Amino acid sequence: MKPNYLAAFLLLLFAVQSVGCATVPQEGQSDTPSNKDAKSINHQAVTPSDEDASSIDPYENVNRPLYNFTKSVDRNVLEPVADSYIKHVPLPVQHSVGNFYDNLAYPNVILNGFLQGKMLQGTKDTLRFVLNSTIGLAGLFDVATPMGLQKHDEDFGQTLGVWGVDNKSYMYLPILGPSSNRDVWGLPVTIASNVLFYAAFVIGAPITVPLGILAVIDKRARHAEDLRVVDQAALDPYLFVREAYWQQRKHLVFDGNPPPEIYDNIFENDLSGISEINLYTEPCLGTPLQHTSITQQSWHPPFIPEENDNKQEKFSSHSEKDCSHFVHEAKKRDQNILSQTGDSHLESE
Repeated sequence: MKPNYLAAFLLLLFAVQSVGCATVPQEGQSDTPSNKDAKSINHQAVTPSDEDASSIDPYENVNRPLYNFTKSVDRNVLEPVADSYIKHVPLPVQHSVGNFYDNLAYPNVILNGFLQGKMLQGTKDTLRFVLNSTIGLAGLFDVATPMGLQKHDEDFGQTLGVWGVDNKSYMYLPILGPSSNRDVWGLPVTIASNVLFYAAFVIGAPITVPLGILAVIDKRARHAEDLRVVDQAALDPYLFVREAYWQQRKHLVFDGNPPPEIYDNIFENDLSGISEINLYTEPCLGTPLQHTSITQQSWHPPFIPEENDNKQEKFSSHSEKDCSHFVHEAKKRDQNILSQTGDSHLESE
């Protein structure tokens, strides 16, 4: 490989996996939260137990220094350039530049759509690429989306996941960002399916190298706010990036519909000693609710009003209390009150 081709290849490698960009929400996921919302993120919600962390991140002692190095490069080089790009380049031009590079990389989406068995999606993605490459002037304008040809996000790592290859260990690649034992194999496929890779052999490095530099700046600028939120909100940015990446990849493999997780019933221990009668027995009228002891305190379901005023229909015959004792006591109490009231009236006369 000639030196100019080597330079273009290395720059493209850097462009397709810009610093930290794989850690932020991608197409189809929620929008970037505001700084106020981001500061309320529960750090514990994305931090696994020590046992889980050691299983998914066995190389943490290596990954953390690589993350710190990459973050330093980003903070001192890429971030200032990206901020200047955002400040001085008009927003419509930024959108066109982003569309251009997305279109150059779209053959990767088409290829992996077919590899995953999504024939209809792959056909639509092919048509989308053709329309944007021609009518959209090499992808500068997205004319396919208004026609109903939606943009998708597929890569070889997702393809391996669809075919049963599981993520087992987290990896952080210097400069390139987060990856895993499975997703790292998608990097060569992503590069080989990018049109800019072949353009380096046709038009040469004098053109492809500036295009590669602009690709890096564009990608970093598009994720500037997301990365800023990570820095401001996360107690430990490394853990935040790791867990965000891990869950994002699962989200993409299952096309936004991952299988439901199996959670332990947190009320199982609290409700194990409570009988159905205790939970659903109707209290006697005119009497206070009966409470269990502290050691057997039960949970009561909230009362939900219904249109039917006949509340007795809620209770079966076996759950009714014997209220005869309470009725007798209530009548006796009422008679005592009446007699005391009559005596007081006679004395006053």
